[in-house]
Amino acid sequence: MSSNEAPTKPFCVRVVTLFPEFILQAVGHSILGRGITAGIIDVQVINPRDYSTNKHKTVDDYPFGGGAGMVMKTEPLVAAIEASKESGTEDSPVIYLSPAGSTLTQAIAAELSELNGVTLVCGHYEGIDERVREHWIDRELSVGDYVLTGGEPAALIVIDAVCRLIPGVLGNDDSPADESFSAGTLEYPHFTRPADFRGHKVPDILLSGHHAKIEDWRRTQALVRTRSRRPDLWARLLPLSKEDRKRIDTFDRLGES
Repeated sequence: MSSNEAPTKPFCVRVVTLFPEFILQAVGHSILGRGITAGIIDVQVINPRDYSTNKHKTVDDYPFGGGAGMVMKTEPLVAAIEASKESGTEDSPVIYLSPAGSTLTQAIAAELSELNGVTLVCGHYEGIDERVREHWIDRELSVGDYVLTGGEPAALIVIDAVCRLIPGVLGNDDSPADESFSAGTLEYPHFTRPADFRGHKVPDILLSGHHAKIEDWRRTQALVRTRSRRPDLWARLLPLSKEDRKRIDTFDRLGES
């Protein structure tokens, strides 16, 4: 399959969540919505509450040993996970959204986009029973060092980051290659018409029509922006290639001009 061809079988995202509408309403818009309509992406939701055998459809309980908060019950959560795995034949890792997981990166998003699908498990309350994490979860992902009210916002971030990399979703499959993090740097600045807005002008080089010089300028700007704004990313780029070192030296000597 070429990079410009959409997959013949949709990339299937199954979300185990107590709030299915949270997920379904969000993915129905913009680029993800178009990908779903085109049959490139398939988003399904599985509600653990549907698998609760309690007459009140209870999905949480007090933690053993005491303490604040509640913990998601094992039985309905595991049943939902197992139902998710049984609803398709593709290899789809079960991923729990958790602050304890590996931090989501562009590289991880690209890795997941190469699979047939993923199952995302959204926690609530104080989290899920540790036995579920040990025996029914394949991987844990975090979207940052902060606490959310539930796993749904994190799941949507993962869905967006992964699905936009699937061929055919963006429309222009060259777009991801130029974006922040794809080349290890932040993205270069963008401009559009008018060329002069209230005295603020677009850099002359972008109006020159000289494509090689424009690409060189963009790479330089990406390097400079990364160095000034994300020292952690900059450190990973070192040592620079001979070409990039020349770009930085020239910028430091001449500045924006």
